[in-house]
This record gives sequence, structure tokens and C-alpha cells, in this order.
Amino acid sequence: MPDLEKILLLSDLFSVTTDFLLKDDQREAAPDRCEQDEEKPSFRRVTLKEVQDYLILRKKASWRIALATYLCILSPSVLLVLGVLTELPQIDISENLAGAMGLLALFAFVLTAVPIYVYCGFQSEPYRFLDKSEPFDLDPDAQKAVISYKDGYRNSYIKGNIVGTCLCVASPIPILAAAFTENGVLAALMTVVTLLVAGLGVFLFILVGVRNAAVQKLMKEGEYTLKEKKKSGVKETVGFIYWGLLTAAYLLWSFLSDAWHLTWLVFAVGGVLFPVVMALFNLLFDRNENK
Repeated sequence: MPDLEKILLLSDLFSVTTDFLLKDDQREAAPDRCEQDEEKPSFRRVTLKEVQDYLILRKKASWRIALATYLCILSPSVLLVLGVLTELPQIDISENLAGAMGLLALFAFVLTAVPIYVYCGFQSEPYRFLDKSEPFDLDPDAQKAVISYKDGYRNSYIKGNIVGTCLCVASPIPILAAAFTENGVLAALMTVVTLLVAGLGVFLFILVGVRNAAVQKLMKEGEYTLKEKKKSGVKETVGFIYWGLLTAAYLLWSFLSDAWHLTWLVFAVGGVLFPVVMALFNLLFDRNENK
């Protein structure tokens, strides 16, 4: 029998316990510690197949999410049109009936959009680790595929943002032009046109943005670096509360004042102020992190 010091050395050398060396009734070799370490890598390895499936999934999702958002933007349009029809003597429709039908249409648009959001969320569930702080790495082939996809998609991303920005900037022109005529019916109809044009701009932003975000997640760039991921959950909550309050203010002001041709300015002002709110949030978050 070896002495205790040599037993410990043998235990280390063969990666087994001292009990395994001393007892005669052991039938199976103890598992190798090195093999255990190999079975549990310190980070997740993303394969080329996973990258390809994810990029295809997000490309399809970009169209669905953009469409759902467009429906939400257009949801008040039927209410506005019916409100205009009540002002026309040729159309025999009461204000109460028009309001009820308009609200039903509004909820129909929203209820069509919500399942699309939920469906896209469930489809992305297997890739939720990309949004979290869980460490991962790409296979060399997978990394090459992402870089190639990013290079090929760059022009479409730039064009989509340029056209989307132009549409959003130009969207108030119809309603501003109608305001000079002092015609309430025309102003309401031009509000619908404004929603159509602005919604199309947002549609393009989302269409190209979702695909670009997928690349950034895989490459761990932009808002998807490890530091940014840590505060992404709080940012989503802040954004959800901000836009929820903004929508509530819009609807409350619209129904109380019946000035639909003006209340859309809530979203215009809110959209301008939102980056300021998020910049203040980032400043406060970073200051707390550095303490």
C-alpha cells in the first residue's frame, strides 16, 4: 500500500478519487474530470446552421412585425373617415353609430396586430439567449456567413432608412396644407393620409431594422454588447411605459376634444422627446454602474 502522499498524487494523476484507489469493490472507472469540463463549455457555440435558420426567421418576422405596426398606426383611420361622413348631409349616419363602428374597427386592427407580435415572439424563443447576457461564440464558418450577410444587406439597410425618414418628415404636409383651407372635413381626411404616409415610413424602418438587429445580436455589436444587454430589460420597460402613457394621452385628448386633426401632434412631439428620455436613462444607468 502506498503512503498517503503518494495516494494523493495517484488520485491527481489518474483523475480519480482516493476512495476509488483504496476500495476493492469499485466496478466502474470514475469519470474523467477533463471530460466533464469538455461536456460543459464556458460559452455556447453557435453553428452555421443555427445562424442561417435565425437570419431566415428574422427576415420573415421583419415583414410580419412591420405589417402589425402599420395596422396599429392605421387603426384610428376608420374612425376618422366615419367622423367625416357624419358631417356630410348626403350620408345618413348618426355620430353615435359612426363612433361605435370606428371604435370596433380600431380594436379590430389592434387585435389583428397583437397575435402577429406574439407569434413572432414565440418563434424567436429558441434564440432568446442572443438577447440575454449568456455568453456565446460563433463558429468560424458561422461568423463568415454573418459578415457576408451584413455586407450584402448594407445597401438595402441604408436605402430603407433614407426612404423611411423622408416619408416620416413629409407625412405632416397633407394635414398642414388642409389646415389653411379651414375645412374640417378635408383636414380629417388629410389626417388619414398623414397616417398612411407616416405608417409606411415606420414600416420601412422596422423592415430593415429587424434584420439589422439580428446581425448585431450575432456579432454582439451596437445595442447588443454585453454592457448594453444588461440594461436592455430596463430600457424596454421604460419605453413600454413611455409609449403607453403617450397613447393614453392621445386617446384621452382626442375623445374629450374631438380635435383629431391636432391630437396626432402628441406622437410627433413624443417621438422627438423619446431619444432625449432614453439618453437621460442611459446617463443615469451608466452613472449608477460606475459607482
